[in-house]
Amino acid sequence: MADTQLEENKAVVRKCLETFSKGDIAGVAAMMSDDANWVVKGQLEGLAGTYPRDQFAELAGGATANYRDNALKIEPVAMTAEGDRVAVEAKGYAVMNDGRIYDPEYHLLFRIVDGQIVEVREYMDTHLAYSIFMGG
Repeated sequence: MADTQLEENKAVVRKCLETFSKGDIAGVAAMMSDDANWVVKGQLEGLAGTYPRDQFAELAGGATANYRDNALKIEPVAMTAEGDRVAVEAKGYAVMNDGRIYDPEYHLLFRIVDGQIVEVREYMDTHLAYSIFMGG
């Protein structure tokens, strides 16, 4: 795959994370193919699983109500592209409505085909997510 295609795929991922960080979940969903899936890895019941695009938008959109500014900021720390995949190490940050700080670290694996996101695999600290969102 040409270096320009790899750079274009990385640009799609950067735009996705910027859009997500603004709380624009509909904008993120618009960047995904109709049959795209967002996969949250782990064993956390109620969160881990495979979400088709519209279910992902519903899940993520519902989560934004928990944040003071209606957005979880996700800042890429490192990004590597090969083939149709872009791997991202990222740091998240949000202030919850109750004042607690949610600052997860992520590894995200995006698959990009023809400029559209066809799959995201999200790896995160499920213990932190549980303690913040489920009161554990």
